[in-house]
Amino acid sequence: MILETIKSQNITFEQKVVALARLAEGSIEVLNKSESLKKYIEDGIICDLFEGNAPYRPRYIVPDYEKFMEQGSKFLNIEKPTNLWEAVHALLILYKHVPSITTMPVYLGNIDYLLEPFIKDESEAYLAIKLFLKHVDSTITDSFCHANIGPRETKAGFLILKAMRELELPTPNLTIKYNDETTEKLATEAIQTALVTAKPSFANDKMFRDDFKGEYGIVSCYNGLKVGGGANTLVRVRLGGLSKLATSKEEFLEKTLPEVSKEMLEYIDERSKFIIEESGFYESSFLIKEGLLEKEKFTGLFGFVGLAECVNNLLGAEAQEDRFGYSEKANKLGLEIVEKMSAIVKGHKTQYAGEFFGNTHLLHSQVGIDTDRNESPGCRIPVGEEPEMFNHIIYSAPFHQYCPSGIGDIFVFDETFKSNPEAILDIIKGAFQNNMRFFSLYSNECDVIRVTGYLVKKSEMEKLDKGEQVLRDTTILGKGARDNAKALARKLRSE
Repeated sequence: MILETIKSQNITFEQKVVALARLAEGSIEVLNKSESLKKYIEDGIICDLFEGNAPYRPRYIVPDYEKFMEQGSKFLNIEKPTNLWEAVHALLILYKHVPSITTMPVYLGNIDYLLEPFIKDESEAYLAIKLFLKHVDSTITDSFCHANIGPRETKAGFLILKAMRELELPTPNLTIKYNDETTEKLATEAIQTALVTAKPSFANDKMFRDDFKGEYGIVSCYNGLKVGGGANTLVRVRLGGLSKLATSKEEFLEKTLPEVSKEMLEYIDERSKFIIEESGFYESSFLIKEGLLEKEKFTGLFGFVGLAECVNNLLGAEAQEDRFGYSEKANKLGLEIVEKMSAIVKGHKTQYAGEFFGNTHLLHSQVGIDTDRNESPGCRIPVGEEPEMFNHIIYSAPFHQYCPSGIGDIFVFDETFKSNPEAILDIIKGAFQNNMRFFSLYSNECDVIRVTGYLVKKSEMEKLDKGEQVLRDTTILGKGARDNAKALARKLRSE
């Protein structure tokens, strides 16, 4: 496998280095696993998303970039920036030193607020921002990298959206934090941008701010995490597969789900324990020493996929009117399952989750991976079965309150909406009033599209189809999601 990776002509040098590092990590075993856990992993019920056998860095890291802009960095020999070029330069340097599970930063900060104090001449600022975004896309070659803007209107925010429409690049992913403070002008500009380049998504700022008691970041696909902290690990359960181990919904709720949850939580603790107590990350990283991260603001994520398949299996639902997303009985069971998982996760106190979170891990509606079959992302209604827009939102929104660290729905709009972005804004407002947490959109004509949470270019996937190299490893994941999970066959919203 090592020699095969070294000789490969289908991946770049950078992708080879990452692949070889993962092979090295996979060659040792340092984590304690029960026999039950091993069986769940072998059967594909529990999955650690290829985090590796010896975790040596948190999965998601959310540095306090505002603090960095105020103090610079002694370790990196960077002074506090005094103009826009120094600000952009400083951020690009720091990004190269922020690790994650992908080896690249998954969070770039609220970049409009970070750059706004330095905007003097808008022409010069536009050039600086375009070069900044192009640099990020070309050097952080993984579109799990995420920037935020809003909720307040800024000159920098408008320039960022304008540049993203012009560049049409998949990285960085972008989310606008939306609340009553967000102007109609900024919101419609964001929607116009999303109809060209599949970003930004809209985050319900009030829900996130309440859950995270203030500042938070949207990172990786759509994960809400505390600024200055992050998540040590993300382990997930495939509910569709798990449901086949139960003979009734009662057995599933009272025995099957609690048993797998116990193993999941112990595994999350075990992985977190190694990072915290063995890897040396929290003792040695300059991000900790300079106050950009705090251990007590880290937690672990309890992920799940396949709620729809789980519910349909337990009810034996075949006809569409009986299935998840349509039937009141099915949706009620779905909520019962998620409420049960939420209670189990909240009831598990552990020294391996930070004090900020009350020493608990967080429930996470995971977006799936490229090899998933018959397991829809998190709580989503399966692709190809989506109901009409109003019903889709009404059925989906009640699940969002249980997953502060990530859940969301994606909607594909006809190009005609470009002439009426206000109509989409009305839909988003209605969704947020019904407590939907996260709303993503794109146009069916976009080259940049949203796969599950991350972005890829259709034109890049066509290169892969021909066996050509591509710059971003997420293009490979997008191709798998397209081929295995019909991820690009979502219902088109044309009215």
